[in-house]
Amino acid sequence: MSSKSTLDPNPILELDGYLKPFVPAIVHRYEKFLHWKASIFEHEGGYDAFSKGYLSFGLNAKPNGDIVYREWAPNAKEAYLIGDFNDWNRSLHPMKRNEFGVWEITLPAKNGVPIIPHDSKVKISMIIPSGERIERLPAWITRVTQDISVSPVYDARFWNPPKEERYKFKYASPPKPESARIYEAHVGISTKEERVGTYTEFTRDTLPRIKKLGYNIIQLMATMEHAYYASFGYQVTSFFAASSRYGTPEELKELIDTAHSMGIGVLLDVVHSHACKNVLDGINQFDGTDHQYFHEGGKGRHELWDSRLFNYGHHEVLRFLLSNLRFYTDEYHFDGFRFDGVTSMMYVHHGIGTGFSGGYHEYFGGGADEEGIVYLMLANDFLHTLYPSITTIAEDVSGMPLLCIPVSQGGVGFDYRLSMAIPDMWIKLLKHSRDEEWQMGDIVHTLTNRRWKEKSVAYAESHDQALVGDKTLAFWLMDKEMYTHMSDLTPLTPIIERGMALHKLIRFLCHSLGGEGYLNFEGNEFGHPEWLDFPREGNNNSFHYARRQWNILDDALLRYQYLNNFDEAMNKLEEKFHWLSAPPAYVSLKHEKDKVIVFERAGLLFVFNFHPSESFADYRVGVEEPGEYHVVLSSDEKHFGGFERIDRTTKFFTTPMEWNGRKNWVQVYIPTRTALVLAK
Repeated sequence: MSSKSTLDPNPILELDGYLKPFVPAIVHRYEKFLHWKASIFEHEGGYDAFSKGYLSFGLNAKPNGDIVYREWAPNAKEAYLIGDFNDWNRSLHPMKRNEFGVWEITLPAKNGVPIIPHDSKVKISMIIPSGERIERLPAWITRVTQDISVSPVYDARFWNPPKEERYKFKYASPPKPESARIYEAHVGISTKEERVGTYTEFTRDTLPRIKKLGYNIIQLMATMEHAYYASFGYQVTSFFAASSRYGTPEELKELIDTAHSMGIGVLLDVVHSHACKNVLDGINQFDGTDHQYFHEGGKGRHELWDSRLFNYGHHEVLRFLLSNLRFYTDEYHFDGFRFDGVTSMMYVHHGIGTGFSGGYHEYFGGGADEEGIVYLMLANDFLHTLYPSITTIAEDVSGMPLLCIPVSQGGVGFDYRLSMAIPDMWIKLLKHSRDEEWQMGDIVHTLTNRRWKEKSVAYAESHDQALVGDKTLAFWLMDKEMYTHMSDLTPLTPIIERGMALHKLIRFLCHSLGGEGYLNFEGNEFGHPEWLDFPREGNNNSFHYARRQWNILDDALLRYQYLNNFDEAMNKLEEKFHWLSAPPAYVSLKHEKDKVIVFERAGLLFVFNFHPSESFADYRVGVEEPGEYHVVLSSDEKHFGGFERIDRTTKFFTTPMEWNGRKNWVQVYIPTRTALVLAK
């Protein structure tokens, strides 16, 4: 294929005229993308062959029982495969090197049986130019385990279960949802017990909860193997290995297949922004050099994360990373990816010590990391070409234009971006402002300030806000009274009343106004108290805060159930009316004195009253479409922990008179700290 640019800038300028001075920069990075794509097609035969690196690299058993092991280690002068199978003999199985620095060995089967037993330990032993012998875990290994009683260092294992023990997928992936209702989950914390949860327990216990709540996508965190549990999965050591602390690869496959049977897609929280600096059980200094998979020197190190940064401009690194995406898609049937740390990948400063003002020079000037951006373009182009129904989400705080525009149009190619400014806004309001000081205009601006024709995922809080040092929204709202007054047998105190009401309003406003997708972190749907803290030296390796207390939700005497009920009602209403896939809302009212927000979306009329003490009778609100309206959701219903002040049988008739820029108006009763939704 040709690497000549065919990018037409006119569609870009129709989206955003402010991009005109930066068209040369956009065209230049597109040409770089085309150059790399052409190289892949010329030298590797295209995306399909190039992204199947995991079938030729690493350890692969052939149908006749032979095992082929291939590893890229250009600095090595000698290489040997060692393991349990040869009693760790460092000379018995030498490997041969080709001109590209790829080492290879074929181990013939014995009577049709592989000579490396299933789940047995292996390593690669290498001699480097200094004469030193180094030993590493194979970079493409698909199973690593840790025996902490022996060593904190992980062991590589050859995962090759007998045919009858391999999980066989039964269900097709569900269609790509038009409305993305995302449940962000972590298998390890999904148990109420003070230990690490398992894939099997998540399948049995957590999936039914997610299904009942009405979510259609699970975003699975901390799945790629990471040596340090408290890193939340963001210090990856073995990129092709699903974390063994939760169970086996077959059990993860069953989890995903079961989710598919429920109509739920599963996204992998993929970490290609950096890698753990571990040497003995990571890919850092794999062949003894500083610069194999990563940039050398300071360019290859992230100061804040204390980790290594990939060299996205290297052919073999691209093979490794694109094949990593293909591996999880083909082998595990993941339905897409949430790319972590995209801001770090797209800028040479990695976002460290840099604020983004919105000035376009910040996106296309010398601060842009073209190699990182082009890698993301290649990843999205490859994924959407081979898997048209796949979903990709970018975690980016910068606001990069064209991030969620197709690569063919000059964009980076993601389906969604996370609206990371929204949770920050809520935390600031709860920390620093009294309820009376909340500015409706500012809240609406933050929720609607997104790039035209680029889809965003809104959320009130994610795992970031729950980590130690911060608190969940519920805990910010209700704090210590959650320990004493969340029972129906105790008085409903002003703090609990306020907290539960605002918990519902904040999340519902994000859901209905904030984007084209909605995300909730596991447990926050029912107001999980406190914070999240993984076992570490600083807390005496305690699991007390590294779990989800489902027991408080399941206790019929506790008020957590009401928040959970409302979360389910929000999702089920969206499932019926599809506001997330509808055009952005028309906001007709942001009343600062009354603390009222009114908007229309997907044919629904939303009314939010944030006033801490005032309820409004016969409150006039504008609506475009005339007719008879009725209540389809009120946050004040009793089974949501409300006071049942809204009569669900009331009919509302429009008056054909312009009000707040709309052609008609209706009058509603809107109690304090209540949200109301009307439909025709």
